[in-house]
Amino acid sequence: MSTEPLLFPLRGKRVWVAGHRGMAGSAIVRRLRKEGCDVLTVGRDVMDLRRQADVEAWMAETRPEVIFLAAATVGGIHANSTRPAEFLYDNLVIETNIVHSAYRCGVKKLVLLGSSCIYPRLAPQPMSEDLLLTGPLEPTNEWYAVAKIAGIKLCQAYRRQYGCDFIAAMPTNLYGPGDNFDLQQGHVAAALIAKIHQAKRTGAETVELWGTGAPLREFLFVDDLADALVFLAERYSGEEHVNVGTGIETSIRGLAELIAEVAGWSGHFRFDSSKPDGSPRKLMDNSRIAAMGWTAPTNLRDGFAQAYRWYVDNLPAGTLRGIAS
Repeated sequence: MSTEPLLFPLRGKRVWVAGHRGMAGSAIVRRLRKEGCDVLTVGRDVMDLRRQADVEAWMAETRPEVIFLAAATVGGIHANSTRPAEFLYDNLVIETNIVHSAYRCGVKKLVLLGSSCIYPRLAPQPMSEDLLLTGPLEPTNEWYAVAKIAGIKLCQAYRRQYGCDFIAAMPTNLYGPGDNFDLQQGHVAAALIAKIHQAKRTGAETVELWGTGAPLREFLFVDDLADALVFLAERYSGEEHVNVGTGIETSIRGLAELIAEVAGWSGHFRFDSSKPDGSPRKLMDNSRIAAMGWTAPTNLRDGFAQAYRWYVDNLPAGTLRGIAS
């Protein structure tokens, strides 16, 4: 049970989930259904979040009281390295437009969703919130990291200058329903699920993976993240961002083996060490949110079993996104 008082109940509030079609955004929408909120969403076919005037006009009309800012251009190592301008521009301008419009429209609470890649590449482990801006970033995702750091600072600046109750949460690596399973653009967890399922479907005995398999990563089930964000929205009001994770790490090789077990595939992995590993280790220090009374309820095996089932159940018949069928 939480040790923090309920400072800002969400029940009955008009809540905009920006990025509701993404993995994190859709999980937030699912979680908010339990809170009795009036959930607002808008698709990119109606409003381009990169256009300030459009964002301000829509918010002035709909008057959200709370915003969960989960909209972002995201992807793995390949996507970051081949589309650096998109990753920097899109994320900077989306954050700027929404945060500034929230201030102008009198939004009472804003929760900005960041990423663990904001921390230095060789940061001491586990990574605490005060390590931000203490060393060089990981080159394979620095464009996204710079944009997310700017988002944190935007929330802090608007809090200091205008008294806005804008907060930021930094999740560890996410996985679960609604992930991007495109092999060229997705993150490692989704790519592993897609590759292993393809091998199972075709009877392949070997799956090739990037890097050495040695890097250590922490993974958080996306519905657990949504629960943490609601928790923070209701119970936290502070300038410093808050880490959200599990405190448990596994190697990329270990994760691949876990997913293979969940999927029922008994082949072998071949690691291409000529490809980049990314950061050698990324583990969040979750002591701040734990002290408030929140811990992630879903263990790794159960979470990936749910993620794998969702992936298989939501594939179009006979096809795999990002993989030739």
